Amino acid sequence: MDEGAKRWYKSNMEQIPTFDLYGEHQAFPDILHCETILDRAAGHDWQIGVHRHADLHQFFLLVAGRAQMTVDGAVQALALPALVSIPRRAAHGFRFARGTEGFVITLPVAEFAELFGASALGDRLAQTGAVPASDDLVQIVQGLADEHRSRRFGRIAALRGLATQLGVNVARQLEGEDTRDHPYARRMAAFDALVHAHLRDRWAVADYARALGMTPTHLSRVARAETGLNASQYIDRQVFQEARRLLAYTRAGVGEVGQMLGFDDPAYFSRAFRRQCKETPQAYRDRLRVL
Repeated sequence: MDEGAKRWYKSNMEQIPTFDLYGEHQAFPDILHCETILDRAAGHDWQIGVHRHADLHQFFLLVAGRAQMTVDGAVQALALPALVSIPRRAAHGFRFARGTEGFVITLPVAEFAELFGASALGDRLAQTGAVPASDDLVQIVQGLADEHRSRRFGRIAALRGLATQLGVNVARQLEGEDTRDHPYARRMAAFDALVHAHLRDRWAVADYARALGMTPTHLSRVARAETGLNASQYIDRQVFQEARRLLAYTRAGVGEVGQMLGFDDPAYFSRAFRRQCKETPQAYRDRLRVL
């Protein structure tokens, strides 16, 4: 990263909003999300302001029109058709010509460890990149969009398979590993791995800082620079994302879910969930049943 980019990064990263899904501070319960560029951008004058996602990876398939991408302060005109891969925590935005055609595929990183975990494949997909949209890639995305709209038998398994195929095909076209020189990227990756390893142990910030050889203050500085959240907020975010996953995908009772995440008092868990997620655990689960 050149000096100008470093200055931009340090002075602006904390000002960039961090969204769960397109500005909505709620996790979606499906295994992935798919929508058209028209649906995503037309209501915003064909622009997506610079933002980032702490826990989501996105693929933008752009098949017709014109598009300009901003990633971590760098502006790039895209040669269409193209498929753009945006890893979590990358600050990104788009400006589209009116009528640009394509799709946005959003994958929760936690649901696709085979793509985004600690591996050569995960390293390859940790970089931002644009690759030509081959006929094979277009066919995969169109099949994924069709499956996402459906409620056919085996839908989740089919979506997982198509998304994995998409990620692998894109990774094969991306060159090398992530070479971004962001000052805290590696430390944030180590913190994130520890958080998920001890998600149910109720570690405090001081415990993570000690394990990483940092002070709590420096750990919070790293987390805020990379995610927009301090260390405590980031831990809570991951804990309650796991709570939402357990409520959405298991039959465990609300109290059981709390116990799985280290909350001995069910009432305290419900209050904490409501503060974080703006609704009670039972209301969240009941809302999913009607989707």
